[in-house]
Amino acid sequence: MTTNGTASKHTITALVQDKPGVLNRIASMFRRRGFNIASLAVGHSEVPNLSRMTFVVEGDDHIVELMTKNLYKLIDVIKVQDISQDNVILRELALIRVSANVQTRSEIMQIVDIFRANIVDVADDSLIVEVSGDEDKIDSLQELLNRFGVIEVMRTGTIAMNRGATATAQKRRSKMQEWGEASSV
Repeated sequence: MTTNGTASKHTITALVQDKPGVLNRIASMFRRRGFNIASLAVGHSEVPNLSRMTFVVEGDDHIVELMTKNLYKLIDVIKVQDISQDNVILRELALIRVSANVQTRSEIMQIVDIFRANIVDVADDSLIVEVSGDEDKIDSLQELLNRFGVIEVMRTGTIAMNRGATATAQKRRSKMQEWGEASSV
């Protein structure tokens, strides 16, 4: 994201073996090298026995390049991409428990509606709001709900995927490279 060496947020995805201990080895590598993970999300991928990890890290381009190279050194890591410059969709999910009473409930519901969020639980003294979107959207909703009294927040971390045209072009290039390597043997 930067060329002048200043720190910024980068989004890195990794396709990894889906087996016990992989997350621990990756987290240990980051810890040993002093890299900080701002966000981490892991889940099954479209390929059986492989999971996809999405990391949001802060650092300059040199630090992110070191992170990527170190990830490739781990045997369980199949593919790593810094997608910070790509045309991607970034999403996060959050559950926010906010204080609510008879007087404030309708105002909270209006705010939740504006953000296209959902109320997923109602109690006498609180509501749980579910919201998905980019980090700024979730931060903005949480800031507006703070005046009512946010009791608890749980966030998933960022997940990311290349938009359609970009992803299709990348798959095509990858297939062409594989075909080129196979034909040169």
